[in-house]
Amino acid sequence: MLEINKTAIGIAAGVAGTLFIGYCIYFDNKRRSDPDYKKKVRERRCKNRKNGTNARNGLPNLNDHEAIERYFLQEIQLGETLIARGDFESGVEHLANALVVCGQPARLLQVLQTTLPAQVFAMLILKMQEFGNRSSGDLNETPKIVTSNQMGVDMPSVGAGGPQGIIIDDLE
Repeated sequence: MLEINKTAIGIAAGVAGTLFIGYCIYFDNKRRSDPDYKKKVRERRCKNRKNGTNARNGLPNLNDHEAIERYFLQEIQLGETLIARGDFESGVEHLANALVVCGQPARLLQVLQTTLPAQVFAMLILKMQEFGNRSSGDLNETPKIVTSNQMGVDMPSVGAGGPQGIIIDDLE
């Protein structure tokens, strides 16, 4: 009798799963064939092109100087607001996004170093290193951002065979 219950449950689960997938396929087909859906998609894409934003990754169109400037100012302002509220992770992420599109990132890093608390600046450096590692892949020839005396620990010198590092002193 226990076998019948397991079998019945298995069959019921299979039928329910099949009905759910069938409903999803039906709904998706109905949604895509709707003329208003296609119109809305075109409008959204046109709006994104006008704003200069790439819907996939949120970065502005790098050929549009005004879009880059708007994005930069928006990310700086949002990062500062989030850090002031105490949401350091999100704030650092927005500041890192601003650094990515910044024309003079070294100068912005100097300003941020003087204005941000040491722990938040260290988080920003780590986030930038993460961005650099993500964009460069596993290439050993690209420089990586490291800090010296970050937590009172001296950084060892890098040998000739390892990756080269850009050292940003905390100047404390």
